[in-house]
Amino acid sequence: MRSATIVLALLAGLLFGAAPARAAAISEVTGFGSNPGALKMYRYQPDGLAAGRPVVVAMHGCTQDARGYGTATGWTRLADRWGFTVVLPEQQTTNNYNRCFNWFQAQDTTRGQGEAASIAQMVARAQADGAGTAYASGLSGGGAMTSVMLATYPELFAGGGIVAGLPYGCATTVVDAFSCMNPGKNLTPAQWAAKVPARSGPWPTVAVFHGTADYTVNAVNKQEIVDQWTALHGIAATPTSTDTVAGYPHAVYASGGRAVVETYTITGMGHGQPVDPATGCGTATAYVLDVKLCAAYRLGLSWGLGS
Repeated sequence: MRSATIVLALLAGLLFGAAPARAAAISEVTGFGSNPGALKMYRYQPDGLAAGRPVVVAMHGCTQDARGYGTATGWTRLADRWGFTVVLPEQQTTNNYNRCFNWFQAQDTTRGQGEAASIAQMVARAQADGAGTAYASGLSGGGAMTSVMLATYPELFAGGGIVAGLPYGCATTVVDAFSCMNPGKNLTPAQWAAKVPARSGPWPTVAVFHGTADYTVNAVNKQEIVDQWTALHGIAATPTSTDTVAGYPHAVYASGGRAVVETYTITGMGHGQPVDPATGCGTATAYVLDVKLCAAYRLGLSWGLGS
């Protein structure tokens, strides 16, 4: 047992490095714009971070908050190791009692309006303060809001990670949202693409993580997200290659030799974000699940954040 613990500690050191002597803190940022969606903005920026380093917008799920999500999912620790900023939007109970982002309301999912505009303003503030290329990810309602941001502000984001989320335009009412979550909606790729505001790319890359035992947001949504984004990228919704990562099925949908859509199917996982605490990536808690694969780490690798 002791030798196994030592091996895991060494592996964590190789992946994430030694802990910094002095770490930054997650802090609230005010004055980031008109904030029509009445959200709060939190930010984690490692001490001494050089200008031009990337920024990741990480959006919590229902009942969660910005600080807890940023820490438990491993994003803040990765920011220390690889050198990037994390922006953490936070929903307010005055907007949604369960602190879900309102991914199903037109006033919050339309470019220039509501919560979508507030999050875009957070990105603009981070970049005005020196951050570079932006990426977005989120869990559950935050995953659905990631779909919103990628679809309505595609020029802002180079890539996105949708964890246990939903495709853009799946619902326009609360009642409709529940049917999207479970059992889900089955549309063609062209129908899903048509729901995205009429504008050309370039489109961000998209990675999707979903558990096969997710009974909150049915796993069929993984394929619907794939259908939407492969159609937008102008490629077939058929993998160009498949393999396994940490023992889980992984599929790549490539265009011109470049992976533009990826999926990670987490066999047996319920509703939550995958983490791998044994390697120092994340901490298991409610809706953050230890499955020996860390979504934040896989996304960071695909986006080149460690470069």
